[in-house]
Amino acid sequence: MDTGAIRRRTALGVAVLTASGLLALTAPAEAHAAASNCAGRKVRTLPFSTGAVHVYKRGGYVCAVTLPKNPGPKRPMMVSVQARGNRPVVDEGRYAHRAGPVTVHAGQRCVWVKGAVGRGSVSSGWILC
Repeated sequence: MDTGAIRRRTALGVAVLTASGLLALTAPAEAHAAASNCAGRKVRTLPFSTGAVHVYKRGGYVCAVTLPKNPGPKRPMMVSVQARGNRPVVDEGRYAHRAGPVTVHAGQRCVWVKGAVGRGSVSSGWILC
């Protein structure tokens, strides 16, 4: 019997278990940050009574995602981003955790962001000009 192979397998098993344990400990803290799936830096948060729209910008692209205050059962949610001079890009439906992300190429143009969760909603007007 090769004791070196047994030691290597045991060490690998311990390493995998340790890594999975560390991921389980850090996952709740990172879950909200990973919930957006938008690239870039956060430039705005548009809060409203039932949630908030988080707006990100990177290299001329604007991305937005709507998150409810209380994730849970599926309910109507919507997020929309419109670059000035273009049609809006919309994600609308019944979701439990988020609507979006939606991304548009805005370049240096202003954008109009909208979001809704249930009966609560927000509309930004022209921003990021």
